[in-house]
Amino acid sequence: MWPDRRLLDLFKTEFPIVLAPMAGVVDAELVIAAAQGGALGSLPCAMISAEKAREQVNIIRQRVSAPVNMNFFCHRAVDADPVREAGWRARLGDYYGEFGLDPAAPVNAANRAPFDAAFCAVVEELKPEVVSFHFGLPSPDLVKRVKATGAIVMSSATTVKEAIWLEENGADVVIAQGAEAGGHRGMFMTENIAEQPGTFALVPQVVDAVKVPVIAAGGIADGRGIAAAFALGASGVQIGTAYLRCPESKVTAPARVALAQATDESTVITNVMTGRPARGVANRVMREVGPISPDAPAFPHAATALGPLKAAAEKLGRVDFTNLWAGQAVRMGKEMPAAELTRALAGGALARLAQMAG
Repeated sequence: MWPDRRLLDLFKTEFPIVLAPMAGVVDAELVIAAAQGGALGSLPCAMISAEKAREQVNIIRQRVSAPVNMNFFCHRAVDADPVREAGWRARLGDYYGEFGLDPAAPVNAANRAPFDAAFCAVVEELKPEVVSFHFGLPSPDLVKRVKATGAIVMSSATTVKEAIWLEENGADVVIAQGAEAGGHRGMFMTENIAEQPGTFALVPQVVDAVKVPVIAAGGIADGRGIAAAFALGASGVQIGTAYLRCPESKVTAPARVALAQATDESTVITNVMTGRPARGVANRVMREVGPISPDAPAFPHAATALGPLKAAAEKLGRVDFTNLWAGQAVRMGKEMPAAELTRALAGGALARLAQMAG
């Protein structure tokens, strides 16, 4: 069946497929559906409160007896820079004028907090089977506390150097995130986007460099991609973009239209939306201000001034300022229930692997 069963044995899932934790569009509903299909469901916790995370995990636990992955960001928090913020608002000034908004009006700060002791206490209380991180790992004492709960710890690497560092610092599983992947780049030892390897180049090199199981992520959206990941030595795959158009995702109606119309050329890596490089379907502000802008404040503060613009445009059914995070395989996404999609992905992969073996 599966050429490498290490992840299945670790996660106790039916298939070696991980639903990517896509903050903002994934909540308990999609996690439950993916788990019902046999995947490891991932709950993104980077943009929600500890109370909300607790509530979501409880909903998942009531509905499925499947393992849960709680995902956190562990970037180094940077204070907002008033001068940079003012410059950014000035850069976006014409848009504020267009939508009749006051650029001087107070705005809620962008909420993307790094994993801390308070969230660690929630993990200790809820005891998720898996805890994953993005942008490296938290402090050694927090990693120790997470592991003491019995949780499997995993994190994303965008280079071989990052993968080795993750293994040395306590990761039980490494997610090799190729340049094709949607959402924020997990990079934490480099800032050079131009050097980021693609999935096909990255996965076998990471597999050779570490002893822990490796999950391939980026550009994988069907059974052929999953089979290819196993051929490269991966023990499993993480898939996000393919699930965006499932009915259980929280993607808005206008964003669904944009994703459905996207092609292989539609995504770019941008820092305009949050201040940190991330791949998404190009929208108006990404095209006109970026995709990479030196004016964008540090993560996550670039998102603050975009908030009112996003809300105003979405009221008109437009996605000019909406994060449409998606990978290069966005065109391969399907509108089908997530459990059904998961089984189709696994079935397609097993058929292709059998064909290759034959």
